Amino acid sequence: MTNQSCQEGFILLGFSDRPKLEQILFVFVLLFYLVTLLGNVVIILVARLDPSLHTPMYFFLTNLSFLDLCFTTSSIPQLLFNLGGPDKTISYVGCAIQLFMFLGLGGTECVLLAVMAYDRFTAICNPLHYSVLMHPQLCWKLVSVAWGVGLLNSLVMSPVTMKLPRCGRCRVKHFLCEMPALIKIACVDTVAVESTVFILSVIIVLVPLSLILISYNYIALAVLRMKSAAGRRKAFNTCGSHLTVVSLFYGNIIYMYMQPGNNSSQDQGKFLTLFYNLVTPMLNPVIYTLRNKDVKGALRRLVSRK
Repeated sequence: MTNQSCQEGFILLGFSDRPKLEQILFVFVLLFYLVTLLGNVVIILVARLDPSLHTPMYFFLTNLSFLDLCFTTSSIPQLLFNLGGPDKTISYVGCAIQLFMFLGLGGTECVLLAVMAYDRFTAICNPLHYSVLMHPQLCWKLVSVAWGVGLLNSLVMSPVTMKLPRCGRCRVKHFLCEMPALIKIACVDTVAVESTVFILSVIIVLVPLSLILISYNYIALAVLRMKSAAGRRKAFNTCGSHLTVVSLFYGNIIYMYMQPGNNSSQDQGKFLTLFYNLVTPMLNPVIYTLRNKDVKGALRRLVSRK
């Protein structure tokens, strides 16, 4: 049989071997998804409606919230559909779209987090020139680069993954059309594809992460030289939120994709994917809101105005 045998669609096995777990997961995933939608929409609205938040930092945060909305929505509705009934199928086109969005949005977030680190580096290490250096045109260019890298990642890896011969193996041992899971069901030698995935992962994941670490090395040195305790506290608050988000996102991504041959167990891979696909986008607004007086103040002003 050729690859045409999967043209009608795939079966996402997900957690179907544990029916009771599916019922529990449906409730939790639905609640987390609604909270994710609400939290990120609130961040976007607050950042756009309050003039005091019309700064590069909140421009990038708005992009992160929009990205998280798209990232979660690319797979969670399909997961809820599969958890809520016996039908576990997804069409070939639906699977291709899900894979394309997943790869693109994941790559975009890697670069966007590096851009946000550069913004904090400029604000803390060059405060007097911050408004000149981080002008609106540069902010738009940096965001465009982030989205462009994600798009390029999808354009390269999605066709390669979807065109692999599967010889009738259309049962994906995952709850979404994720690249490692689709590569595993191929009926040909996938060493070349896995090597390409690993090399691209190094470029897209480790290069932005290296820039983040370099930025925070300079930030730490600048903060230690500050004489004002209030200034140090403010710097730690704004940078602490970003570092928490970076740790949650990159920790999972590195564990999932930076292993040659993808040696993590199937169940472990499912729960880790669920974590960075749902829990991390839900936590991002909470982290930035709880640790940020500007956002909390803007929220109070908008509520009192209403």
